[in-house]
Amino acid sequence: MGAADRHETAGPVQTERIAAELAQGLRPGDVVLISGDLGTGKTTFVRGACRALGITAAVTSPTFTIARRYEDGRLPVSHLDLYRLSGALDEDPALLDDEIGPGRVTFVEWPEAHGDPLGGARIVARVLMEHRGADLRAVTIERVRCR
Repeated sequence: MGAADRHETAGPVQTERIAAELAQGLRPGDVVLISGDLGTGKTTFVRGACRALGITAAVTSPTFTIARRYEDGRLPVSHLDLYRLSGALDEDPALLDDEIGPGRVTFVEWPEAHGDPLGGARIVARVLMEHRGADLRAVTIERVRCR
């Protein structure tokens, strides 16, 4: 495991800025896991990272689609939400293979929803988003050294 950085944010702009800092060091094949309750800013975090990676398309939650792809930046990005995959990964473990791989950066919301569906993915960071009241959020980023 690596070092953990803790941040307090007072709104989406600060959350996006923290994500942009993390994104600067990402490379193809990297996976970032993002946990937190509903409404803590997980998709806002991904949007900030995507902007830093040159993505100009609208970044929205993949809650009902499971995955969104963004191809218009300096690196292709997959944005996954595992919350609603109840049992699907047990039936088809290869379901996420096209979204996690050496040619793209992948952000995974709700990674804890189904045990360890990511197998041998190169997880480089774990992000925990927490409510602190009103618009305040705590963002903890644990960098994982696996290279």
